Amino acid sequence: ELLETVSKGGGENAILRHTQRNKKLFVRERLKLLLDDESFLELSPLAGLNMPYGDVPAAGCLTGIGKICGVWCVFMANDATVKGGTIYPIGVKKQLRAQEIAMQNRLLSVYLVDSGGAFLPLQSELFPDKSHGGRIFYNEAIMSAMRIPQVAVVCGSCVAGGAYVPTMAEEAVIIDKIGTLFLAGPPLVKAATGEHVSPEDLGGAKLHSEVSGCIDHFASSEKEAYEYIRNVISTFTYDPLPEEVIEHDSPLYSSDELLGLAPQEYRCTLPVKLILSRLMDGSRFQEFKANYGTTLVTGFGHVEGHLVGIVANNGELSHDASLKGSHFVQLCSQRSVPILFFQNTAPHTAEPTSISQAEAHSNRLKAQASMMAAVACAAVPKITILIGGCYGSESYVMCGRSFSPNFLFLWPNARVALVDSRHLSTVPQAGDNDCTGDESELKHLKENAFKLVQYSVFSRLEEESSAFYSSARLWDDGVILPQNTRKV
Repeated sequence: ELLETVSKGGGENAILRHTQRNKKLFVRERLKLLLDDESFLELSPLAGLNMPYGDVPAAGCLTGIGKICGVWCVFMANDATVKGGTIYPIGVKKQLRAQEIAMQNRLLSVYLVDSGGAFLPLQSELFPDKSHGGRIFYNEAIMSAMRIPQVAVVCGSCVAGGAYVPTMAEEAVIIDKIGTLFLAGPPLVKAATGEHVSPEDLGGAKLHSEVSGCIDHFASSEKEAYEYIRNVISTFTYDPLPEEVIEHDSPLYSSDELLGLAPQEYRCTLPVKLILSRLMDGSRFQEFKANYGTTLVTGFGHVEGHLVGIVANNGELSHDASLKGSHFVQLCSQRSVPILFFQNTAPHTAEPTSISQAEAHSNRLKAQASMMAAVACAAVPKITILIGGCYGSESYVMCGRSFSPNFLFLWPNARVALVDSRHLSTVPQAGDNDCTGDESELKHLKENAFKLVQYSVFSRLEEESSAFYSSARLWDDGVILPQNTRKV
């Protein structure tokens, strides 16, 4: 339902205004004209959902990965049905993440620019810092230096900061009567100089393709513009390694059964091998150290013909499990085998109450630190799937967001938190036997007030632990349905 809501952009009225009054294609229709086929992975589609930006339904920017002319590309496309494509802080974050993916995987970048520039009331969250809007242009320059091609289409308003994106790309197309490019539009010209000027005269397609030379290709329609882009990409001598067609077996068990295996909480998780058997080619899995540190499952298998190392929680990360994990991650790094982490961690255990417990706790922490270092330093691609809980320090050990996996996805049941709010201890109900009159009433009031505060904290933790809260803030690359895990 949430994905359906987001797919409608700014809503039906905004789409009608965009397509009928402004004669423009909806952003998802634009992608259909560009892509080779339907195999498109949308990144963080729920980013910005229900965040405190008034009635903005989502980030106003669609990012994803797909193929043009057989070449894998990253797409960054403004959705002008959301506040005219105005850039909000979450939209900046989303574009920066897409550029990070492009740089890390050397993917050609395609920008579809239809933006009114930055949302000025939030300029302090958009403009001044290192990871704010200007970083998009910095990244464009760095990607050019890395010889990663970038192309752009001006398919609507392209104002202020939005004007730099196409002018810094290697080749850019502008659409007649639809695309306009300027630092400040006609209203600001009127305010500054008193001059009346039309958008076309100030920064239309003819001006920029015939006079300023800012744009390389003039297109008479949107369809023609995307044909230009496909033709431009076909001329690049940018040949990633050819993809081998690898024959592979499907899992022996249906991926649809993963819906019934998604753990509701870490305390009642099913053995993780039941999940792996519905994801691996032929349900084959070559386990490593099967009888040691059994609260972590490690081993090798294939997904769609590609060899991967598996590191999957099967309970709390014990001392032995952490040592095993450290050993296995180092093996994968040494052999250049990508690693898939399936994370369902437990929150912090109770503090030790004796010397022997303290020693065991200390040894466990040392072993976890060893695995953390191995994960951080492993020079192989890492993909993390949160299939359940993502709690505390164990989330770092299992390659959580702060340990920079190449991609991180969540199942809808996943929870991301330092502690599990559902297992916070409750305040015991005190009896009134030893209090009388006013004393008893005061004690009762104090207890109720404390419970109210506790409930408020619990409610906030509960809300902030949700997979959807996490994905709205771009702490991941998207919430995915369990049965789609193998495809993603």
